[in-house]
Formats: sequence, C-alpha cells, structure tokens
Amino acid sequence: MSRIAGVSSRRRPLLGLVYAAVRREVRRMTGQSKLTPDIPIRAHRLSLLFGYAALEKSVAARTRVPERLRTLVALKSAVMQGCQMCQDIGSFEALAKGATPQQLADLHRYRDSPAFDETERLALDLAVGMTVTPVQVDDRLIERLRERFDDAQLVELVNLVAVENLRSRFNAAFGLQSAGFNEGAACARMETAAPDLALAS
Repeated sequence: MSRIAGVSSRRRPLLGLVYAAVRREVRRMTGQSKLTPDIPIRAHRLSLLFGYAALEKSVAARTRVPERLRTLVALKSAVMQGCQMCQDIGSFEALAKGATPQQLADLHRYRDSPAFDETERLALDLAVGMTVTPVQVDDRLIERLRERFDDAQLVELVNLVAVENLRSRFNAAFGLQSAGFNEGAACARMETAAPDLALAS
C-alpha cells in the first residue's frame, strides 16, 4: 500500500488510455503486463506524468552503455535509497540483461567482489558518489571513468543515476512496495550505509 491512493482510470477516463500505453511499454521491456505502482500516484498531476514518461523514454532510447552495466548502476542507486519497487524491478531487469545472481548478491560489496570487473566497479563508484548526500564525485573519479567511457557514454551514465535518484526518492517517499516483477529470483539487498569511496581512489 502506498501512502496516498492512486488515481483510478474510472475516475478519469483518459487515464485508461494512458495506463494501457504504460502496460504495453512495460510488457515490451519486461514481458510482464503490469502497471507499475508509481504511475497512478503520478497521475494526480497529469502534466508531470506526461513529462516523466517523456524523460523515461529518452533515458531508454539509443543507449551507448551496455545494458547489463546500466541495470547494475541503476540498481545500486535504488537499493542505497531504500526503494522497494526499484529493488524489485531493478533486480528483474539486471538479471534479464545478463547480470549474474552472484553480482546481485554481492552488489553491496562490489569493490572487493570477484563478480565485478574494474569497469563495473568504476561505474558503481559513480552511482554511489551521486546517490550519497552531498554528492561525492571528484575529478579523479571522472578522469578514471573517461579512460573507459567516451563523453557521450559518461553523460548517459550520469543521467541514468540522476534519473534513478528521481525514481527511487519519489517511490520511497510514498512507500511504494515491490510490484512482484522479480518474485522468487535473486534480488539485490537493501543497503543501510554507503561504501567507503576512499576504497576507489
């Protein structure tokens, strides 16, 4: 249960079309025809819902960063923020894009886990540095990332983590729970503290 009720399509007939379009997109991405729990909440402000939908579409379009890495980076940010819905969907997407169950199990200790390579560790350092408050992204981290990613890929990664912060903070504030996408499969655990970024230097 969320902390506020979502808007029913019975209350606003236009929303029936919007919700159907969201279900189609979710089915295309996940194979499951579900309405993610945040959408009826966002529907209280239709202009914000449409703007958010356009943002999500742009985030997913013509990606240059490998999908497996994208899902791991977004998932890391989500579990640091306590978003149960993003933990559920993010774990499902990560496995679907080639992440291993061991990577999900070790995501909280990615710096010393053999399940991750150095490129993945650097990208996860970025996710951690952007998710903690205040942000802890320094010149050295950006320099090291630029050794492995071109500028367009780096912008894509930074934007992805920023959008995941938007998703997770919105969902966590309203207490949105798991939507059952990853039921019964490996799932990254929630984290109560950020890793020591000094380990990455």
